[in-house]
Amino acid sequence: MAAALLEQGEDAFRRLFKYYKRRQPPPDLSGIVDFSRAQQYCKVLIAPLNVTSISDQDACKAGLQPVCKWKAYSLDGYPGFMFILDPFLPGWQCYWAKQCLKIYPRKPNVCNLDLHMSPEETKDLWEQSREQLRLKTPGKREAKSLLEKLRWVTLGYHYNWETKKYSPDHYTAFPMDLAYLSEQVAAACGFQQFKAEAGILNYYRFDSSLGIHVDESEMDYSKPLLSFSFGQSAVFLLGGLKRQDPPLPMFIHSGDIIIMSGKSRLFYHAVPRIVPNLEGRAIPSCLEHTTTRYNCSADTSYRQRDEGDWEICAKYLQSSRVNMTVRQVVGVGQSFPVTSDTEMITDSQPYSYHQDPKEENEHKRQKLEAAAKSP
Repeated sequence: MAAALLEQGEDAFRRLFKYYKRRQPPPDLSGIVDFSRAQQYCKVLIAPLNVTSISDQDACKAGLQPVCKWKAYSLDGYPGFMFILDPFLPGWQCYWAKQCLKIYPRKPNVCNLDLHMSPEETKDLWEQSREQLRLKTPGKREAKSLLEKLRWVTLGYHYNWETKKYSPDHYTAFPMDLAYLSEQVAAACGFQQFKAEAGILNYYRFDSSLGIHVDESEMDYSKPLLSFSFGQSAVFLLGGLKRQDPPLPMFIHSGDIIIMSGKSRLFYHAVPRIVPNLEGRAIPSCLEHTTTRYNCSADTSYRQRDEGDWEICAKYLQSSRVNMTVRQVVGVGQSFPVTSDTEMITDSQPYSYHQDPKEENEHKRQKLEAAAKSP
């Protein structure tokens, strides 16, 4: 059915996006690439990894299995795209999911709720939501907690959704643990000098989607975009350099990592649908192992508190997916464009900067060339 839609007039990407997003009748999901069954698809190839780039000890510190045990794939016709099947050690998916729900939304990081609430009201969404989430009854319609209203959080260089740019004037320290994880994964994929500088966390419910877009706001396209997923599964559409290029649908499951580099760094992509994990469990089995580095502590009261936190996280993830995307904004030797006094921040467009159109086109051409030369 999905293939037949590509023969009609409307642009192929939008047509397939609408098809997989629709509720009634539900779409046929049988033709979607599932990398956990990679051998069934002719486009799926084994992707080489730099096994010696990080030690087993460094991988473990980031909550990852030794690189030699990872299962990584590429796609014929999609240069620079890589898909890594859940490489996390038992318990570490829980750790990262909890960071996204409890720690990363805290101030001074920025979230969608800041647009219509005061800083004091959004200071600690976890504490304001935990009791409400704990008492939730599955399947019953109840008022949403603030955490359930969360749609995005930005880290490091905070992305400006109006101008679609980053600014050196709107930066907070990037989380050290997430930076370490990202840099280890990047190194294993051949990017030794990757520096995690900006993150966008997306929070999806079963009725959520992410529109068709390309990530082109960073100044250096030669660095990869890393995407980590936890919780329920998603249908991901990967297109090409043109919006009209027909996309390839694939599943992303909890723990999976996507790397977009080289030419694929500028490919259009989207998430039209969140689907229940294919195991049929309330949460995927990979999230049922709650032992983390913190649980090894001899502090019993801390372990009990950690287990209580996970009970809240698990309740949330029964109907949600959390995604962390990490990118390097500025390349070696690059700096943000200088703005004049008349181009500085306005009330309607905070943190924006402007650039001469000719300079911007030349800058983009250079970034495209750099991306084409990257691994």
